[in-house]
Amino acid sequence: MTRVLVVGDVLLDRDLMGRVERLCPDAPVPVVDQDRVVERPGGAGLAAVLAAAQGAEVALLCALAPDDGGHRLRSLLHGAGVEVLDCGLGGTTVEKVRVRAAGQSLVRIDRGTGAVPHRLPERAASAIGSADVVLVADYGHGLTAHRPVRDALASSRARGTPSVWDPHPRGSEPVPDTTLVTPNLREAARFSDAGGADAAAQLSDHVRCARALRARWGCAAVAVTLGESGALLVTGDGAPLVVPVEHPVQAGDTCGAGDAFAAATAVALGGGALLSEAVQAGVQRATEHVANAMAPLEREVTAVGSASERSGGTLVATGGCFDLLHPGHVSTLERARRLGDRLVVLLNSDASVQRLKGPGRPVQDEHDRAAVLRSLSCVDEVVVFDEDTPVEALRRLRPEVFVKGGDYSAATLPEAQVLAEWGGEVVTVPFVAGRSTTGLLQRIDGNGAVHVG
Repeated sequence: MTRVLVVGDVLLDRDLMGRVERLCPDAPVPVVDQDRVVERPGGAGLAAVLAAAQGAEVALLCALAPDDGGHRLRSLLHGAGVEVLDCGLGGTTVEKVRVRAAGQSLVRIDRGTGAVPHRLPERAASAIGSADVVLVADYGHGLTAHRPVRDALASSRARGTPSVWDPHPRGSEPVPDTTLVTPNLREAARFSDAGGADAAAQLSDHVRCARALRARWGCAAVAVTLGESGALLVTGDGAPLVVPVEHPVQAGDTCGAGDAFAAATAVALGGGALLSEAVQAGVQRATEHVANAMAPLEREVTAVGSASERSGGTLVATGGCFDLLHPGHVSTLERARRLGDRLVVLLNSDASVQRLKGPGRPVQDEHDRAAVLRSLSCVDEVVVFDEDTPVEALRRLRPEVFVKGGDYSAATLPEAQVLAEWGGEVVTVPFVAGRSTTGLLQRIDGNGAVHVG
């Protein structure tokens, strides 16, 4: 198991989730009927959680305040399998509170002072010494400027431990000889006086900017993330590597995409990958993060709005495992799409499929299954859910129609009662006879050796 040490400023992200159906009578602002509150680690905490979600053993060197926010962060991080190495914080926890409706942020409220810590915890030295890779997630609150932290990071590099530094405009410059620094376009433009690192610039401008940053920071490589265009890797005077997004997605909430890129890149480097391979892994993970609008502790619908917020179109949803896509699946999806103006597929996560189908399933992981579904012209979006049924995802999505393939009655479908809450309808469409994933797997023999238990 790859051992990752994440170093950086931790924030508490709070999303107040609700619905907007009217305007305030005393001001031209929306009224949000709050449904729930979602809390999750932000900043370096998000990077640590994302690394742990990839199966890495993660320790997080950070500074937590002895207040309610700090206690909540510690609990969330422990729940995600992250070991916390607390430097202590004399100020108050930095919190970002977003009010959201239908996947859109209406306002963000920032609070908390933060403060530079004064000590390293006793476990820090051993954690740094045993790490396969160090990921610095700088969020500009002072931890990376702390001299003991910088000395420890420099010692780690001197021992040959690879490092990834995700910089911040208000943060510190990377420790010299860092393996890979990962600014986005806006950050690269602010750090570099070469210019040309904005979205409208040419690729040659981005390359010039990345080379200037590599020389300034004395690092082995710079990977500038280009949003929907992927990433640009510069390692020396040779030809730069452009890693495109293989399956472009509709840009939704990109919050956390940079952390997803940095975390995946670090995990790959810690596992022995080449820089080029690590950056490819980072682009793939960041794309999946945006496509699924995925928070580390809870997936939510962000790509589509509720019925009251669309201009007359009919939203249709369907759900399933879709493991080894076959003509029966395609027929169901095409028929479902013809019932409305937009089709969202609610896809069982890997854990959900395993509970439903048993050991050995799914054959394809959720990221591959989602990518195949998104490639179909009849599918507008895919949302992954963890439960056994898509009931909670449906409550967030609120489609007018939910389509189920096969011989069901409304009385046997848990989705029917849920859609009735807002006047939606559950319908069924016929299966294509003789087409099933189980049947396909049972016909695989010889060297194919897929066994269905």
